Amino acid sequence: MVLYSAHNQEIIDALVPRFEAATGINAEVVKLGSGDIVARVKAEKENPQADVIWSIGGEQLEANSDLLANYTPADWDKVDDVFKVGTNWLPYTGIVMVFIVNTDMVSASEMPRKWTDLSDPRLKGWISSARADKSGSSYMQLATVLNIYKDKGWDTYKGILGNFVLSGSSSAVSRFVNDGEAAVGLTLEDNAYLYVAGGGPVKIVYPEDGTTAAPDGIALVKNGPNAAAAKKFIDWALSLETQSFLVEEMGRRPIRSDVPISPDLPPMSKIKTVPYDFAWSAGSKTEFVKKWTEMVQDLGL
Repeated sequence: MVLYSAHNQEIIDALVPRFEAATGINAEVVKLGSGDIVARVKAEKENPQADVIWSIGGEQLEANSDLLANYTPADWDKVDDVFKVGTNWLPYTGIVMVFIVNTDMVSASEMPRKWTDLSDPRLKGWISSARADKSGSSYMQLATVLNIYKDKGWDTYKGILGNFVLSGSSSAVSRFVNDGEAAVGLTLEDNAYLYVAGGGPVKIVYPEDGTTAAPDGIALVKNGPNAAAAKKFIDWALSLETQSFLVEEMGRRPIRSDVPISPDLPPMSKIKTVPYDFAWSAGSKTEFVKKWTEMVQDLGL
């Protein structure tokens, strides 16, 4: 069975052996950025090579639901209704957009607390972000700023973008901040949490002006060559055991109502979130990425 995944390598290395031991099914993982995964599945549409898309942004899957096969997994009744938002794709874990800050490089008084703080001239060249045209999470960060600031969204984001050092990989952002190559990073909560839990000089900041909390997705590729094994992988990924492992060892938030979050993370009631419309985000992606690309070129990034 072949999995196309944007997961960070640590999670892939932890989970794949567990799946193979539990099922006896061999899993080959092709690790790519979210945009590259979608492009590859599109290119292979007439002769699919992948069986499962594992952990990419929901809006990527929503915009390409014609490439996916509908599937109702085991224990679907245990999945929290708030995460049941996809067309032909399933929620995998709950993700939250956060800042990761190097506490050796940024004092408590200068720490960014809002998205608008990221435009501070003192941070120019010191903010790590993945590319919104390659990374599903980075695109969601862009859409989050546009969603929060509405008619002022693009002006707000341009001020932030001007301070970025762009990376081809969203999973590398937290490492850059932990290692002191960047002072601040835009990333997913679980990526940041791995370095916090590892004792790095980093802190997670939840933007006070709001952030997005939404599921990333897992999906069955339409006409994939190993559909039976692929369904077993999806069932396993959403199982009580695997979701609990993702919470306890990887700092992810579960999509199951019977799995509590890690005690090291704040409850969602303590985080200011804004509603996130996957249909709007997916439907606007071509337009938004085109404008983002033009801004990157204008800024010389």
